Amino acid sequence: MMKTREQALRYGLSFPDAYQDAPFHDANWQLVRYAGNKKAFLWTYEKDGQVCLNVKVDPEKAYFWRKIYDSVIPGYHQNKDHWNTVILDGSIPDKDVKMMIAESYDLISDSPSKRIYEAVKQIPYGRVATYAQIAELAGDKKMARAVGNALHKNPDPDNVPCFRVVNSKGELAGEFAFGGSGAQAKLLKAEGIVVTDGRVDLEKYQWRTKERV
Repeated sequence: MMKTREQALRYGLSFPDAYQDAPFHDANWQLVRYAGNKKAFLWTYEKDGQVCLNVKVDPEKAYFWRKIYDSVIPGYHQNKDHWNTVILDGSIPDKDVKMMIAESYDLISDSPSKRIYEAVKQIPYGRVATYAQIAELAGDKKMARAVGNALHKNPDPDNVPCFRVVNSKGELAGEFAFGGSGAQAKLLKAEGIVVTDGRVDLEKYQWRTKERV
């Protein structure tokens, strides 16, 4: 369970081109910024004996998070429509805290993750694509590893079908991915894709660029 500032900072710093900053000459305020534009996407501080995070949020989702969790409130000292404060009191599951941080990162950055997710959204139903293929579609064929990292942090699995991405041999991701043991295979099979021994026949199921609308 994410309950400490150190855990939050460690996760924030795991994103590409993220760095830590303490701009206010006050050790209580530790920020994580995106190097591309120096904007902060994660503010960490202690208030009323609790560790708090400020994260940027799409205004349409700001109230969604506040409605679900009592420990998500309007952003402290920031625009209430665009920022939420997340109180790390142990009541919010790790996956949702991480999702809010990831969404904040994507909102302030011109990140490779955005391009990766947009590329993955294009994979048609009943087709798969390789990590290298998605990397090339996202603008840099050398960042196949970044594709893997982005998909495992996918903040919107309902709309970004990361389970349709396999490696260059057609092999599925590790058992920890996409919801646990067998989850990726189950999702692919539901779309009519045959999975044999953890592998997909790329000759038959790989998405071809010419299929794009």
